[in-house]
Parts: sequence; C-alpha cells; structure tokens
Amino acid sequence: MKIGIFFGGPAREREVSYAGGRTALANLDKGLFEPVLVFVDGRGRFRLVEPDFLDFLSLRDALPQDSSGFSVYDESLDIAVLEATLPEIRPENFRDHFDLAFLAMHGPDCEDGAVQGLLEWYKMPYTGPGLVGSAVGINKILQNELIALANGQQKKTATISRDAYEKADKAQFFQSLTSHLGLPIVVKAPHQGSSIGVVIVREPDLAQFCRAVEQCFFTMTIQPDGWSKLSEWAGLSTDAKHELAQKMVSLDSGISFPVVIEQTGEVIRHPGDFVKKLDALTATSALTTSTLASLNAEDEVLFEEFISGQEFSCGVIQDDDQIAIALPPTEIYNVTSFDFESKYKLNTTKKRIPVETTLENNRKIQQAVADVFTRLGINVYSRIDGFLTPDGRVLLHDPNTIPGMSPSSLIFKQMAEIGLDLSKSLTYLIRQSLRERIRTGKDTFHLKQLLADLDAQLANRKANPLPERVISFGSSDEELAAAKQQYNELAAAGTVRPSLMYIKSKAEAHEIPVHFLFKDTIADLEAALSQPRHPLLLETAERTAHITERYT
Repeated sequence: MKIGIFFGGPAREREVSYAGGRTALANLDKGLFEPVLVFVDGRGRFRLVEPDFLDFLSLRDALPQDSSGFSVYDESLDIAVLEATLPEIRPENFRDHFDLAFLAMHGPDCEDGAVQGLLEWYKMPYTGPGLVGSAVGINKILQNELIALANGQQKKTATISRDAYEKADKAQFFQSLTSHLGLPIVVKAPHQGSSIGVVIVREPDLAQFCRAVEQCFFTMTIQPDGWSKLSEWAGLSTDAKHELAQKMVSLDSGISFPVVIEQTGEVIRHPGDFVKKLDALTATSALTTSTLASLNAEDEVLFEEFISGQEFSCGVIQDDDQIAIALPPTEIYNVTSFDFESKYKLNTTKKRIPVETTLENNRKIQQAVADVFTRLGINVYSRIDGFLTPDGRVLLHDPNTIPGMSPSSLIFKQMAEIGLDLSKSLTYLIRQSLRERIRTGKDTFHLKQLLADLDAQLANRKANPLPERVISFGSSDEELAAAKQQYNELAAAGTVRPSLMYIKSKAEAHEIPVHFLFKDTIADLEAALSQPRHPLLLETAERTAHITERYT
C-alpha cells in the first residue's frame, strides 16, 4: 500500500508537523508500506518532495529562501520560487500517487476537518479521527461545553469576541474576570493546537493581561510612544530592526506573516517589507496607533480558571467494535505549565507513566478519557489532557485528534506500554483508520479491499515470523541510545524482527521488552527491571491484548 505522508500545512504548528513527517517516514514499516512524501505549503497547496527535504533541522531551513537576509516561511516567498523546486500535485490526482493519506499535520485546516473533508470528497482514505471528531477536537470553547455535558465536570470559563473586547473597558473587564475566575487566569486562543496561544496571567496586572489577550487574538498594537522599541524605531540600528522583524516570523510566539494593518487594509507578507513600511512611516512622522493582525487571527478568546493539580495526558485507541480503551496516562511535572515551550523546547519537563497517585485514581482518569473520546464522536485515536485535583476530581480539556509525532511523543510511549513499538503503532493507526473510513459508507468496496489486503499481510507475518535480530548493548547511556535507534531502524525496514539485549556483565543479561523502549538512561532501565510493573500497566496491556495481538 502506498502511503502519502502529509506534513507541513498552513497552521502555526507546521514545525512540529515537519518533525512528525520525518518520524513517519523513518518508522513506517517498509515491508508493508511504500511512503510518498507530500509537503503541504503555507498556502495549502500539495507538493511532492523527496526524502532529503526532511533532512534539515527546521522547515524554514528546508524551504528555498530569497536574498533578503531574512529566514521566512513560504507564504512570504514568491510562489514561483516554490513552483521551480517543489512540484504541485492536485487532489484529483492523489490516487495516481498513493492509496492512503497519513496525516501528520496539526492545527487549523489540518486537524479541524478541513483537509479531512477535502480527502473524503476525493475518496481518499486518511488517518486519524473523522470529520465530527476533528471539528470538535479543534474548538476549545465547544469542547468545554461538550465535555461538561458528557461527564458533568464543572470548570469556570468565559469568552469574549474581538469586537466586544475592543469596545470594552479593559480594566473593568479584567476585574470582572478575576472576580469570576480568580487568579491566575488561563487565556487561550480557542482554535490552536500544541498549546500555541496559551498564556497564564498570574498577577493583577492590567498591562500583562492586555498583552496576553492580544497574543491570543494574534494581534499587535503599534503605538507611537508605546509598543516595544517601535517608539524609538527611527533610532534603531539596521541590525536591531532586522532582529525585531525576524522575531515576528516565529509561529509559536510571534504574530507571524502575512499580517494586515487593520486601519488601512494593507497586507505585509515579508519582514523586509515590514521594516520598509515602518521606516517610511517614521520618516514622515506619520507613525500613528495601528493594529497588526495575522491574516488567520482568532475572533474569540477563551478564559479559564487555573486548575491546581497533577497534570496528565492520556491517549485513547479503539478496537474493531469501536470500543474506546484509554492507554496508561502520563503525568507531566516539574513544569509551571505544559505549554509549547515546555513541550518542545525545554529539557526540564519531567514525565512518568502512570500518574503518581492511587490505582483507583488512574483508573478514574482512564474511564473519564475513554468516555469523553466516545461521547465527542472521536474515533481511531486521540490524546486528551487534564488535571487530577487534590480532592480527586478529574478535569479534562483539549482533545488532540492528531497528537504530535516525534519519536518521543507521549502517545508512542503509552502505546509501547501495551506492546506496540513505534513502527507497529503507525501500522495500527493506518489499519484502524481504514476500518473507520469504511463506516462512512463512501467508496466502501475499495476501502474493504485495502483493509483485506493489509490484514492478509499481517496474518502472513504472524504465520511466518520474520527472522529475529538481537541488538546487544552495554551499560552506558550512549550504547542504550544507539541500540534503540538501531532497533527502530530495523523494525521499520520490515525485514527482521529486532529485540534488545542488555549485557550488564559477563554473568548477567536482560532481554528488554517493548514497554521499556522509552527509558532514557541505563539508571532508568535498571530501576524498571528491578521493580514489578505497575498494576495499571498490566491491566491496560491485558485490556488491549486483542488489539495488539494483530501486530505483534
């Protein structure tokens, strides 16, 4: 089966998606599937690329650049620059190139049902939840309402539209929010993923609050005597202007380009043009209060009460009978908030499986997550976050219908706990997605053929196991890391069945089970080998055995 790996996209999470495309390509079982890479650019066009497109540290590094000296995304480039190097593929021709679209994209247009609807129109099966679950999973305001209906949870929230906020007395509005929600207040852009557009206001500081709201609307106010260094723009050096404009390119913390000057309707697509515009305004003493807004600015902002408790993230999968089964939850600790920076940039964030609490509380988390997954119309798989409060309540938020796909993503660690390594997890995702697409009643005969062919290959694997390849490693962290990398490479090659053997000494060796694949250090590995498995991990592995046996 040819698998089109879709990565990139117009959303702010495209760098996460770029890394996810690399993970999917590296770990797809080549004995079962043939990968085809589809880069989705910032304008939403689909482009065939070669594997070396994923060899760079970031998407910006992979993209062609102009001679401006700025590092930009493709919306800031002349489209002819892309056309010359990255050939476009039209949706009506998808079937000429691949049989199924593997979606490794995140955020608006990528995770909200938009690309899923496009693919359904062209009868192209895709991975992950369908239209209903995707639409719900991207809307944080609707999620809160539906989760409360599903499980009765009570969490204080408020929303405001951009128009209402602009007309409001900011001090009075902030005071009313603090009276209703208390402090800290969590401010959220309601249609973003990967914790982009999430700010915690901890102090009764009106200026800090207004900056947080602007950040979540993806707007920026320029004042002659106010915003940042723009009051002194004319006196800045060329390098300082360049640095300020370059910061705006950032998708996770900057407003990013293209932007529109709302007072004039002028669209600025490139940081170089932004510098020229401000130079022209300050040269004529015409710099007045203006509002810059992303072309994809939010029109509402969500406010939530700050929840004190143990933060967790819990994946959900399902079987052929559509029964949802929650994976072991991961607790996130040693971090002030699990935002974009702590997820992808900090090395200090700590994680453990399961949550450090009672067995009963872990079961309660799993039950709540599985119930919400089902009641919100999500299928195939998802990851749902939440808090366990000191008084034992489980409060859920933010169903993530296409979880991040780095090799160390939480959901892959949780799937390892039930016996599926990274390669087999991707195979599960493809197969289960095919099963769920069949339920839509569209192109049913063709999809059933694809599913039957894949099932026949999996059954043949079980009847005629691949030869085993043992990877031995010693007692250094470097050897452990190299052995795990070799394991993943062999598992993805689809020619052998790898296994890990820890040679502690001449007299002592341990075969390493799949659920220990994500131990980062020898010390962590030895601690796990010396202790009995947590009862929740044993229970979950047993409850999912009828799923994993197909792949192992």
